[in-house]
Amino acid sequence: MTSPDDAPETFADLQIHPAVLQAVADVGYETPSAIQAATIPALLAGSDVVGLAQTGTGKTAAFAIPILSKIDPESRTTQALVLAPTRELALQVAEAFSRYGAHLKINVLPIYGGSSYVPQLAGLKRGAQIVVGTPGRVIDHLEKGSLDLSHLDYLVLDEADEMLQMGFAEDVERILADTPEYKQVALFSATMPPGIKKITTKYLHDPVEVTVKSKTQTAENITQRYFLVSYPRKMDALTRLLEVEQGDAMIVFVRTKQATEEVAEKLRARGFAAAAINGDIPQAVRERTISQLKDGSIDILVATDVAARGLDVERISHVVNFDIPHDPESYVHRIGRTGRAGRSGTALLFVTPRERHLLNSIERVTRQKLVEGQLPSVEDVNAQRVEKFRDSITDALNAPGFEMFRRLIEDYERDNDVPMADIAAALALQSRNGEEFLMTEPPPEKRRERPERPEHEGRERSPRKTRDDLATYRIAVGKKHKVGPGSIVGALANEGGLHRSDFGHITIKENFSLVELPAKLSKETLKALEKTRISGVLIDLKPDRGNPRYDSRPSGGKPRRTSR
Repeated sequence: MTSPDDAPETFADLQIHPAVLQAVADVGYETPSAIQAATIPALLAGSDVVGLAQTGTGKTAAFAIPILSKIDPESRTTQALVLAPTRELALQVAEAFSRYGAHLKINVLPIYGGSSYVPQLAGLKRGAQIVVGTPGRVIDHLEKGSLDLSHLDYLVLDEADEMLQMGFAEDVERILADTPEYKQVALFSATMPPGIKKITTKYLHDPVEVTVKSKTQTAENITQRYFLVSYPRKMDALTRLLEVEQGDAMIVFVRTKQATEEVAEKLRARGFAAAAINGDIPQAVRERTISQLKDGSIDILVATDVAARGLDVERISHVVNFDIPHDPESYVHRIGRTGRAGRSGTALLFVTPRERHLLNSIERVTRQKLVEGQLPSVEDVNAQRVEKFRDSITDALNAPGFEMFRRLIEDYERDNDVPMADIAAALALQSRNGEEFLMTEPPPEKRRERPERPEHEGRERSPRKTRDDLATYRIAVGKKHKVGPGSIVGALANEGGLHRSDFGHITIKENFSLVELPAKLSKETLKALEKTRISGVLIDLKPDRGNPRYDSRPSGGKPRRTSR
């Protein structure tokens, strides 16, 4: 067993493929984390690996980089398979492979439940050297014959303990049995329960064990809050916080280079001293911008993760995660830009309704429950504007040149017989350059939010669901299959694209279970759920006919409530 302490100085020291090394440099990574330093050489050498590590330690890169370094781009066969417990993790891992393999001619394909088979079948037919998927959907493709693992060289079990907890143990073993005997296996888990030990003993050959403790706890002197904000309302939310929050300088983190320019431009249009930095900005301009941030010429820096690396400015009191990071470790790095030199700091996070799973990942990795904040109201903003206006008058009374302007105003008052208050109001209006002084309520938002939603992705629903929205379904697993509510929710949510708020009561009987789900499930969701397995058993989800509160209807097989 190894417990890495001294990491190599750079990724170049790890002898990875030059094209992969270039991609790693493109995203701004220079020094490998502890788990990367220990795992990458072992996988490059052909050893199996068991990694005990939390999310946020950099484990995705730890297996993606060596696999990409050894993959054969000329072959269209599936050479690497990564199993992940949830669709969200599968997408994140697939994105990481695409990012690190940007300079290689490879295809990375995520396959997961709750989405259409059509693009997945097309991707497999075209040829995907790397497949990242959830156990249930992988088995579906194996049974359809659309996924061929006969040429598999690398298999990764990511968050293996989570997979077992969700009832995928037999599914995982079923997949492992369908792979070649001589392949390289990497297993990553936060814990080592008996089920994981059984898999490692049976399927891994003399594995290198790597244990890394997460070092991603956040500083105690940083106050963290999150705000549930729909995508179109982010700019309004940021404006309100800037008007009311008391602080010095701020970094606003966004995901893309284009967003840095757009957000900075909108902030300047609202009267804030803001500038953007990203990977396309020349070094000289970057240095000048940071100097302006340090000396107070600008107060807001809009940046990407890569552009902000190595930034150390003591006067940064606030970090705003305008776009939530997909990687919890990036969140920790971001908010570490405030609270420097013993000062307190504030970290604010915008979360759209469809990004709650990313918030959960951040809370799990940082081991902190973030406090939900309330955005300042229009009244709060206007009260602050009035207060600042009054303060600006007080400051101007002692400013140089005041006496000269006083004489000019007195002359105007005498010559035009206009009250002093009217003159002062006219000057204040003139200073606004046609801009409204008081904020007004924005127009009502459309009820459903569409931005950033991939096709066929699972729906987010309000947690305040009434009982009339739910119907009871029967599944063919129960106590004798050793299932619990957690494994049922996990499997159905993962394979059917459901949110936890879509679930009502769950009753577990000896041979079956009753689950309350939305009464109007789509045909595609029903089809996916019918083929879902829990603890290796096909659940055969059907509307429950034994509950007197429901009657049946032949069309679509969906139960509806009887009138009372």
